[in-house]
Amino acid sequence: MTDVDKLTRVYLKIKNRRSEIKREFEEEDNRLKDQQEQIKRALLNHCKEHNVDSVRTADGTFYRSIRSKYWTNDWESIYNFVLDHKVPELFSKSLNQTNVKQFLEENPDLRPEGLNVDSEYVISVRKR
Repeated sequence: MTDVDKLTRVYLKIKNRRSEIKREFEEEDNRLKDQQEQIKRALLNHCKEHNVDSVRTADGTFYRSIRSKYWTNDWESIYNFVLDHKVPELFSKSLNQTNVKQFLEENPDLRPEGLNVDSEYVISVRKR
């Protein structure tokens, strides 16, 4: 048996064990998250029933606050709004990795100014 045979076997063994541990962790973590969500609903209900935004207990304090999420189903209108009102900060600063890669592959002579690329070799190991 060669060194690379042994390294591949050991790598796959470690990969399998990590997957097993991850699955076990995720199962337990999901059970705990579900329990926390049930408690959160009970605490929110308490705040609503007593018309309060915070409660101090012997073990800690809990707060009720409003969390808002924003999204759109009409990107064209949002783009126009951002341009009309000069508010580019409404967008998050990230690039869609898959779309940028595809664009560059389809347009090898075009490269946006300011675009940085970091490429490296990676190893992938699969079971036979």
